[in-house]
Amino acid sequence: MSAATQSAAEAVESHVRAYFEGHSVEAVDGVLGPEHRDLVPDLRVLVVGPGPRSGGWAYVTAGCWSAAQEDGQGLEFVMTAGVRDRRFVELMGMVAHYHCGGHRLDLEHSLPIGEPWVAGSACDHLLVSLPYAYGPELEHCPLPGGHARVLWALPVTSAEIAFRRRHGHEALERLLDEAGIVPTDPYRDCAV
Repeated sequence: MSAATQSAAEAVESHVRAYFEGHSVEAVDGVLGPEHRDLVPDLRVLVVGPGPRSGGWAYVTAGCWSAAQEDGQGLEFVMTAGVRDRRFVELMGMVAHYHCGGHRLDLEHSLPIGEPWVAGSACDHLLVSLPYAYGPELEHCPLPGGHARVLWALPVTSAEIAFRRRHGHEALERLLDEAGIVPTDPYRDCAV
């Protein structure tokens, strides 16, 4: 790890720990297997337990910015869940690998998971959205030499992605809001 990437990863972790003050935060290394580590060599996933800001769990990448930033600007990702599970750490590793492997995710993008979010869930895609559950204080992460934007990887269904393709991202977000989805519920009904 170079001094610059180490400094950036430490700044992301510090930002997450400050935002989630009062929560337990564990940094999990070795998220990607040896055959994929070269794309995001410094990746770790910060596992944030329930606390004063949120009653659920948050999984935040730290290392995407270092691997894929351009002109000091880059992304990290957060996912929320109702429980602590290694599955969500692995999914965040998949998001990081996809993003840094040339797909360059951004706001209003989506990616297929290739299987249910968890067994029995209809959610099989992730929608990249603003981190509404946390607000701009988590979203905007100043770094030495740049800025990381923390975006939400929201589990959604194939039907919801098809709706978005026909009607646009904002229409899907309105639909999800009107349906009152619980983003941490893997067994929620499809909003379409």
